[in-house]
Amino acid sequence: MTAEKLTAIDLFCGAGGLSEGFRQAGFHVLAGQDYDEKAGATFAATHPEATFIGGPIQNVTPEMLLQAAGKQRGEIDVIVGGPPCQGYSVYNHQRGEGDPRASLFREYLRIVEGIQPRWLVMENVTGITSIAGGNIVREIFSGMKRLGYRVEMKVLKAEEYGVPQERRRVFFIATRTDAEIRFPEPTHGEGRLPLVTIWDAISDLPPLENGAKHSPVRYGDDPQTSFQALLRGDCTSLHNHSAGRLSPINEQRMRHIPSGGSWRDIPIDLLPAGMLKAKRSDHTKRYGRPRKADQACTILTKCDVHWGAYIHPVQDRAFTVREAARLQSFPDFFEFRGSRTEQYVQVGNAVPPLLGRRVAEALILADTLNRIQSKAIAYEREELAIAV
Repeated sequence: MTAEKLTAIDLFCGAGGLSEGFRQAGFHVLAGQDYDEKAGATFAATHPEATFIGGPIQNVTPEMLLQAAGKQRGEIDVIVGGPPCQGYSVYNHQRGEGDPRASLFREYLRIVEGIQPRWLVMENVTGITSIAGGNIVREIFSGMKRLGYRVEMKVLKAEEYGVPQERRRVFFIATRTDAEIRFPEPTHGEGRLPLVTIWDAISDLPPLENGAKHSPVRYGDDPQTSFQALLRGDCTSLHNHSAGRLSPINEQRMRHIPSGGSWRDIPIDLLPAGMLKAKRSDHTKRYGRPRKADQACTILTKCDVHWGAYIHPVQDRAFTVREAARLQSFPDFFEFRGSRTEQYVQVGNAVPPLLGRRVAEALILADTLNRIQSKAIAYEREELAIAV
C-alpha cells in the first residue's frame, strides 16, 4: 500500500516551475492561479491533473480554489507561490512599496487564511529583504504568525542544487504543525557534486543560425550529460528552439566577442551610442559571451544581449527560449505558449524546477519525521494508559 501523495495549490503559478518541482518530488498539484493567460496556457498544458484559475488574484476566493482542488478548508497540505517579484527586484529602478505588485503577498496571506494549509512556501527575489528597510519581510512574518504559522526564511543559491545558473532567491517556509522547518542541504559545489555548467545543459541542442525558426525540431545527438538526459526524459523533439533575428550591427558586434568576453571587446566604432562614455568597469555583463564551463547569469524575462551575458558560448546569437528553459532546469516536454517575448517572460519569471524539487523534498522529510514522531508519542500514551 503506497502512502497518499501530499497536495499542493500554486498561487502566482506562471508557467509552473515551482509546481513542476513539487510534482517531481511526489506532490499532487491540484490547482494553479495566475493572471497571465499565456503562462496559464503553458501551465494547463503541462499540468493536466491540475485546474487552472486565471485573472487577477484579487478576484479569486479561497472557496474557488478549494472547489477547483476538490478539498475542504484545512485539507490542503501546502500552498506554494511567488508573488510577482518586479516590485522588489534590483533590476527595477522604481521598485518600492509604491509599486502595486509589492503588496500582492497580502493576497497570498488572504488565500492562506481561507484555505488553512498545513504548510506554506513563498519564494521571491532577494531584493524583498531591503524594500522599505525590511518592512515587507517583517509584515510577511507577522502575517504568517497571526494565522498560526511558525516561519523561517533563507536565501538559496540555485546552482548549489544542480541548476546551471547563478540565481539567488529568498524562500519563506512556514507550518502550523509541530514539524521542524527544514531547508534543503546543498548538493552541488565544493566538496559535493560538480556544479552543472552551461555546456552540460545545452550542448546537445541543434545549432541555429541567426533568425532560424525551426520548431519543433528533432534532437541532433544523444544526450551527452546526465543533466541533458534528465531534462529530455522521453521526448523525441524540441519546442521553443528558434533564434530571434539580430540586427546587422549586433551580428557585427558578436563576431568580436570571444568566449568569456563582453562589450569591452567590441570596437569603439561599433559600440551602442549610450555606451561610448562607459567606464571599462561598468556594465560588466552587457554583450557577455559566457564560457562553456560557466554557470549562466540569472535568467531574466528576456535574453537581451544588451542587458546581460546571454550570447551563446559558440554561436553568434542570443540564447533561445529552449536554451533559457534548460538553464532554468525545465524538462523538455514543457512547451511554452504565446509569442517568443511572452515565452521568455514565462521562463525568466519561474522558479527553477530542480530548486523547487529540493525544497519540496526537504518539506516532505520534515513532515514525514513529524508524523512518525506523533505516532510514536500516541503509541507511548496508549501503552501508558493500558499499564495504568
